[in-house]
Amino acid sequence: MSSALLAIGRRRTTAERRRDRERDIIRATRELFDERGTIDAQIDDIAKRVGINKALIYRHFAGKEELFALTLVDYLAELDEQLQEADNPRRAPLNRLKALSETFVDFCLDYPAFTDCAMSLLRRTGEELFGEITEPVMIKLGTAMAAALDRIAKVLEAGQRAGVFDEVDTAYLANHLYTQTLGSLHMARVGLIVSGSRPGHPVVHHADVGTVRSTAITATLATAVGRKALNQKTVNHKTAARTSSTTSTRTTTRSARAGETS
Repeated sequence: MSSALLAIGRRRTTAERRRDRERDIIRATRELFDERGTIDAQIDDIAKRVGINKALIYRHFAGKEELFALTLVDYLAELDEQLQEADNPRRAPLNRLKALSETFVDFCLDYPAFTDCAMSLLRRTGEELFGEITEPVMIKLGTAMAAALDRIAKVLEAGQRAGVFDEVDTAYLANHLYTQTLGSLHMARVGLIVSGSRPGHPVVHHADVGTVRSTAITATLATAVGRKALNQKTVNHKTAARTSSTTSTRTTTRSARAGETS
């Protein structure tokens, strides 16, 4: 075998080793996320879990944010698999969206670190993200997000064709529902709600997870239906008002006639 072929073989082996180590680091990061949460998962702990020096992690990833982004990619891949299993194109669009929303909400509740990690990225501007994360990783993250979002968008399109969902750009609405649900589930992460018994005396209550779950799912369906529900409600109110007015007029007319007869 020529020295050139041997060199190619060595390079390929080195590349494979690098990919394997990157996968090990991401796997260890997710394990620590699920065990401790994103805040308590430190680079030192991740390195110990993999059995490598901390400095080696920074040879594979531009920084902590990039590692967290790739860990989010791992979560998103699993989420998309669950969404695919939950979706049934033979169902009515509203029922399809409900099933996807339930799956997404339950995934967030099962993996709180996913919510934290996703919210952490959402708190940054696009310019900040591109400054912290290399382009290849941004492409991986965007691709992973698009897989789940496109699945939701297709259900929204089906609902629009059926005339049950609002006529809004489906790509935008899928992104809105993703962000809206993450924000709602953050309440479950905090575990608290605040109210005021009287001015200057706030009261802190426990946030019931079941209530947060059902509200998040209902909010998704309500947002998808959107203006159609509001317009229908307006039509119903106008119809009810006309009916009430007509009934009142007829009653008045009958009473007047009865008075004339007497």
